[in-house]
Amino acid sequence: MASPARAQYAAQPSSWPAELELWFALSAGKTRLVRRRHLGPLVVQRPFHPEKDGTCHVYLLHPPGGVAGGDRLDLRFHLDAEARALLTTPGATKFYRSEHSASTQSVDIAIGAGAVCEYLPQETIVFDGADARIETKVSLAPDASYVGWDFLCLGRPAAGERFETGRLSQRIEIVRNGRPIWFERLELQGGSPLLEAAFSLARQPSWGTMVYAGAVADDAAEQVRAAIGAAGDGVFCVSQLEEAVVCRYLGPRVADGKALFVRAWNVLRSLGQGKMAEAPRIWAT
Repeated sequence: MASPARAQYAAQPSSWPAELELWFALSAGKTRLVRRRHLGPLVVQRPFHPEKDGTCHVYLLHPPGGVAGGDRLDLRFHLDAEARALLTTPGATKFYRSEHSASTQSVDIAIGAGAVCEYLPQETIVFDGADARIETKVSLAPDASYVGWDFLCLGRPAAGERFETGRLSQRIEIVRNGRPIWFERLELQGGSPLLEAAFSLARQPSWGTMVYAGAVADDAAEQVRAAIGAAGDGVFCVSQLEEAVVCRYLGPRVADGKALFVRAWNVLRSLGQGKMAEAPRIWAT
């Protein structure tokens, strides 16, 4: 017999597809949300312009709060030349236990010439027994910039729940002019030895990856390390590749990883855009 906690989130043999497509363009000194299209339970709040350069801050909302078996979320964002947009979510995305079919979230971002997109969602929680598939593809014009992060938490550690059954599949691809500059794929089964192994997740329930693609100083990684300092010992690392800077977190708390990534984001934003990081207001609520 399933436990009450697990039974509560058992998916029904149905699906709830949702789509959200947004277009951004520079107009009168500000980036505007010029067009939107949505289907099902995916919407946006009113755009904000808290920065002097007119960067558009948008909050992506999924009112159900969780993704059940068979559900599919499709998000597509288009940034015209010179547009600047920061996209985030007000809360965690939850992939519930599924006994019938996979749950999918697909994000596709197209960034035009000279444009900047920052995609910084809150964490994704993968419940025990979930069958979650998460895909992100970013297409960059030659001089466009992108910074994006994702945080994943397996199970619900505070409730004593581990990721003992189920499956997590994650795919991230960043291309510039059709040529891949960053690609990563993860396939993880519930209860896998990789959850325990010292060379992989080392019994930690949460991890994060942040990728910056754009013009940046040759010593960007060193500057990020200096900004993180001793706070990153044993849980944070940064690597600088030919066309990307990649930050990693592996530890017990998503909140700790976010705090470190915000420091790194501030450094990379200052180097790439000449301005300090501007945290979305929703993060403070």
